[in-house]
Amino acid sequence: MNFPFYIAKRYVRSKSSQNAVNIINLITFLVIVIGSAALFIVLSGFAGLKSFSLSFSNTFDPDLKALPVSGKFFSVSQAQEEKLGDLNGLAAYSKEIEERVYLNHRQKSHVAYIKGVDEYYSKATGIDSTLYLGSWNIQGQQAVAGIGIANLLGLSINNYQTPLVALAPKPGKGSLSQQSLNAKPYKEISLVLTGIYAIEENLDKKYVFTDLDMVRTLLEKSQDEVSGVNFKLVPGADTNTLEAQIADILGPEVLLKDRRALNSTLHRMLNTENLATYLIFTLVLIIALFNVVGAIIMMILDKQQNTRTLYSLGATIRELRRVYFIQGIIVTSLGGLFGVGLGALLIGSQIAFGWLRITPSLAYPVEFLPINILIVLGTIVLLGIIASQIASSRVNKKLLQA
Repeated sequence: MNFPFYIAKRYVRSKSSQNAVNIINLITFLVIVIGSAALFIVLSGFAGLKSFSLSFSNTFDPDLKALPVSGKFFSVSQAQEEKLGDLNGLAAYSKEIEERVYLNHRQKSHVAYIKGVDEYYSKATGIDSTLYLGSWNIQGQQAVAGIGIANLLGLSINNYQTPLVALAPKPGKGSLSQQSLNAKPYKEISLVLTGIYAIEENLDKKYVFTDLDMVRTLLEKSQDEVSGVNFKLVPGADTNTLEAQIADILGPEVLLKDRRALNSTLHRMLNTENLATYLIFTLVLIIALFNVVGAIIMMILDKQQNTRTLYSLGATIRELRRVYFIQGIIVTSLGGLFGVGLGALLIGSQIAFGWLRITPSLAYPVEFLPINILIVLGTIVLLGIIASQIASSRVNKKLLQA
């Protein structure tokens, strides 16, 4: 067996004759356990929050979405639609057209977006799974609105007596004063809600869904004009290949985005928060691992006589330093393993029982990821190597000859 490793292992298992040294070693080990457990719990908590936050957009956004490179609208011809329908790996696609409108109901108003969609929209996205009240029925002058819009305007479903009114400005050039004073500068439609969806606060106040053709008429757009096309892919399909085929069919005036690109700001924010939290807790661990340096130095002083004996028997200073270096790595590695084990038990119990809750019906979201185990252990071991190297460098000729 390697000589420094053998001695280091004996020092880890043996107790010191000085009770104070034993207490310091115990406290050092507990600090490493608690620090690594805390880091693992925080990373798992942020992973759960990330998945929880993205789950809202995952139900609302398609796998791929075609958007105009410039402007608000682009054209999709019948021939292009036929080519899209022949693609292997494409489960469904849906056309949409949206514009900002002024909503009015019983002297209450709100500015939102009206989104005209076809009958395949619920297949291309998971929007129908977000319904809070009613049903997904957008034929004719029927519509589905967010719960935020419904609360702001006092809307209810199937209210035919006082429908929701949507007003959109008429397309054209010049100022309003140049247009006929007798003609209205806007067009309006009346909508009856058949359903109310609930996703998250911003989206709940943003959209009213209704029939595609009716919105085209409202905005005075042609039959082939759309503002986006949503694509649902078959599970396991080659995303890159399909994206290239769709781009080839729709042409250079169309830009394709996946879910991550559609929510790039949200992804950047979550990743930045995760990185910042990791760095903060790593700083805490760095401060905590100064205890390791102190504990190893105390052990060097406590074992000073033994170290001199080993030196007299032929051990080199480099080998003696490696003894305490390896001892520090063993202590920090064991503390990291125990800490990750403790953190895994707490995260597992939260997943299984949901003992920590945000609301009475919603458990705090956490996610158990193997990558977090590697991150915590890698961080602990790396910091342990640095701390052990600093402490073991105290072994020198002056110490052995004192």
